[in-house]
Amino acid sequence: MLERELLTELNTGDKRAFTSLYFTYSAQIYSKILRLTKCEETSQEILQELFLKVWERRSQINPEKPFKAYLFTIAQNLIYDHFRKVARDKVLVDNLISSASMYYRSEDSEVFEVRLQYIHKAIEHLPPVRKHIFKLSKIEGKSYEEIASIMQISTSTISDHIVKANRAIKKYLQMHADVTVSLFICILMDL
Repeated sequence: MLERELLTELNTGDKRAFTSLYFTYSAQIYSKILRLTKCEETSQEILQELFLKVWERRSQINPEKPFKAYLFTIAQNLIYDHFRKVARDKVLVDNLISSASMYYRSEDSEVFEVRLQYIHKAIEHLPPVRKHIFKLSKIEGKSYEEIASIMQISTSTISDHIVKANRAIKKYLQMHADVTVSLFICILMDL
């Protein structure tokens, strides 16, 4: 079936025509989106949103105009929207970090000490090798290459240990968040 016929049928809401057009163009468009976003999940979301827009606007599609160009135009706009959103989110995160750092700089040293104690406890709960690698990297500031040389293991193993240590520390702090929040409130209220 010719593309023009499929588009004419799509105009009337024919789901088979839509499915046929989807399978004709989705892989090619997906690869272009993926090249730009560098993220499979984001690319899938954009592709799905693209074809959702096609379905929603099906009655407005002109069968006489190149459908592929129409798809790429919508895809391009969705990609621009995605990157604008990412930029806005980054600005928001940067502002939150800036606000938080100003707040934490001004917070009571007792609160800082309590937090520091929980971080040290979290580090102490790590397995011995992981704890040693974490301390060499994060406390002593050694590079992965230096640690690999000291411990006679690969840099990828160092990286794996650091990732797992960060997860374990984050989990420990989350599990003890209620305690740190309570202590924080007590210190703020001078209880």
